[in-house]
Amino acid sequence: MGVVHLATSGSGLKLAVKIVHAEHAVDPEFRARFRQEVAAARQVSGAFTAPVVDADPDAERPWMATLFIDAPTLAERVRERVLDPAELARLAAGLAEALRDIHRVGVVHRDLKPSNVLMAPDGVRVIDFGISRPADSDLRTETGKLIGTPPYMAPEQFQRPREVGSAADVFALGAVLVHAATGHGPFDSDSHYLVAYQVVHAEPDLSGLPERLVPVVARCLAKDPADRPTAEQLIAEMRAVAYRTSEDTQAFVAPPRRPVEEVTHARERIPVAEPAGARPGRRRARAVVAASVGLLLAGGAVGGYLRFGAGGGAPGQDAGEA
Repeated sequence: MGVVHLATSGSGLKLAVKIVHAEHAVDPEFRARFRQEVAAARQVSGAFTAPVVDADPDAERPWMATLFIDAPTLAERVRERVLDPAELARLAAGLAEALRDIHRVGVVHRDLKPSNVLMAPDGVRVIDFGISRPADSDLRTETGKLIGTPPYMAPEQFQRPREVGSAADVFALGAVLVHAATGHGPFDSDSHYLVAYQVVHAEPDLSGLPERLVPVVARCLAKDPADRPTAEQLIAEMRAVAYRTSEDTQAFVAPPRRPVEEVTHARERIPVAEPAGARPGRRRARAVVAASVGLLLAGGAVGGYLRFGAGGGAPGQDAGEA
């Protein structure tokens, strides 16, 4: 569907620039989905995602530039070795917080999977909102087209795809944790059709999960969306699992706060951004990024390093060309 290039901005920022292939740029449905991906990524960019630097979904070749995060995906990490219990608990807590931030702005990711999770040193990042949508979106995809990745899709994504809500992401979180702990999902088969049947009708295989995670993951993988916890509810549970305390744990005492007057005076010394009506810096920044994209489209010096596949799925790991 397109290619992702590694680029550098004029200020030295490393960027991941996603550019849609020309043959898909003329597809109105694909353009609508890409436009929605950009909107979703802009809303949730923050501590748990890759921030959007700039984008132009209406260009002849739509593109989006995000901050490049130099980290392996969870899929790559698990190919080397599965996560130990401590790593798994921290992953669970981080993903719960990430989903909380995504759902808080009314977005449903719909394709949370190991290749869409970056294992950055300072915490996980959820990427690729290619098939995400607002919970109240009227955007429709082609009749009969399967949107998602079967081993991580919730039952309702197969049965009632137009009624998918945030609970589907919680189901995917449970499946991702099983994969991280065991190297395979809770519904495992070489056939996507059999996986789909298992997701809808069979009980998940939770063998290999640390015992303390089994109850919460089982709730995430409930068949009925109403029986799954929300991301907000998961946070306290996952944090309790990830950061257990004991009787001899030293209490953390925060340093005393600075006086209000001192904080106020310090803030007054911080330069204030110019009003929205006069933003030459922003225009210059966009011009630099747009110029970089122009070079990429013309076959510039930086080659494509990741392809992104059908349905706006996660980037693959094979080198590609625009």
